Amino acid sequence: MSSGVAELQAIAHRVMLERDLLPDFSAAAQRELEGLRAPAAAPALRDLRALAWSSIDNDDSRDLDQIEVAERSGDAVRVRVGIADVDALVAAGSAIDAHARHNTTSVYTAAQIFPMLPERLSTDLTSLNPHQDRVALVIEFDVQPDGSIGRSDIYRALVRNQAQLAYAAVAVGLEGHGPLPAPAGAPASLAEQLRLQDAVAQCLRKVRQAHGALSLESLEARPVFADGALADLRTEARNRAQDLIEDFMIAANGVTAQFLAKRGLPVLRRVLRTPKRWGRIVALAADHGERLPASPDARALNAFLVQRRVADPVRFADLSLAVIKLLGRGEYDASLPGEQSPGHFALAVPDYAHSTAPNRRFPDLITQRLLKAALDGRGQPYDAATLQGLAAHCTTQEDNAAHVERQVRKSAAALLLAPRIGARFDALVTGVNDSGTWVRISHPTVEGKLLRGFEHLDVGDAVRVQLLHTDVQRGFIDFARSSGDRA
Repeated sequence: MSSGVAELQAIAHRVMLERDLLPDFSAAAQRELEGLRAPAAAPALRDLRALAWSSIDNDDSRDLDQIEVAERSGDAVRVRVGIADVDALVAAGSAIDAHARHNTTSVYTAAQIFPMLPERLSTDLTSLNPHQDRVALVIEFDVQPDGSIGRSDIYRALVRNQAQLAYAAVAVGLEGHGPLPAPAGAPASLAEQLRLQDAVAQCLRKVRQAHGALSLESLEARPVFADGALADLRTEARNRAQDLIEDFMIAANGVTAQFLAKRGLPVLRRVLRTPKRWGRIVALAADHGERLPASPDARALNAFLVQRRVADPVRFADLSLAVIKLLGRGEYDASLPGEQSPGHFALAVPDYAHSTAPNRRFPDLITQRLLKAALDGRGQPYDAATLQGLAAHCTTQEDNAAHVERQVRKSAAALLLAPRIGARFDALVTGVNDSGTWVRISHPTVEGKLLRGFEHLDVGDAVRVQLLHTDVQRGFIDFARSSGDRA
């Protein structure tokens, strides 16, 4: 049986089509791309190229959506987040826009990336690449000493990324395990700049946690290939550099939603409603000797999570996964002027609009167009009915993309596990619904279906399972409850 990347790429292409996602760009989109010769230029904009901007992303990221810089401003710290002006080159109604509007997101599979925009755009012409002049939307906000956000503004500007950095290298320095990175051409003050950003991000996080933002942890399994064959699925725990960027993006997205709402404009918000399976979350806490209130309470849930992280850090990721599953999925919601948003339960923020990744997510490009129309005093690019339809479509396609990523990841896992039929593993129940009961094992981190012995199990239960069967093409991994069940 082949264990190469080519087999997984073929599976990814097939599953994209099955889930109503376009794996390839149309001939019309390719012709449009050929006509784009250079990055967008706007010499009359505010010139912020001299600031010590930097980007922090995965070490293999090439589509750089945002850059950051911070500086002291009296007692506060002024944070600027520069967002790639994708709309400047991707016209609404164009063939490239039609592809992005259909898929709504880049799809990151274990074998291949299916970008929302052609790579020449997302990794070059609209990417905030180091040492290149780019037009950007700048989201600016002042963080007060107590972590609250004071004055804020959004405007267009010319920017220049002074240093492209990777999460792992920055985390080493921020966590005290080594020096901070100093790439060629980076400003001499980069280390001081990163420490200031980290300090501000931690203040922002403390405020959100005080309001009930959940301290969750997820393990991402990434494929490792050797000589064209899948060799492993390795998990990577979150680090402090990722937290820094997450905190800045949450703040920037909140400022964006408030900017539009204060001007009486529609907002395409990202929401996570109050969890319907709160009762099961209460039961999970009781299994650990803790008591949660009968009604959903984010602050109480976060206090429980913080306590469990300290008490049992090894198994905290398993508990986090169970809670994430029980919280339900996020979705997009078009809030019209005067309408109240359901907010985001896990982030503990009432105002949140995806705006910081327009190369990768269509909702962010929609928000960018709304912002630019507001800044230019033009009519809004989307009427209420269109925006509501797009919110539903983006939610559906995001779910489809997640299904593709999950199925290809399971196909990759099936390749790894095929020689281990009959092996036994410790597992965690991650899903119980009409389609079956699902469990996750570690080493490698893989999710599969429990075909036998699933009676009376629920999300968060620990079980011992035996591998029965794998199907690489369909991404099926089947388990049975083992007679050596430790639950």
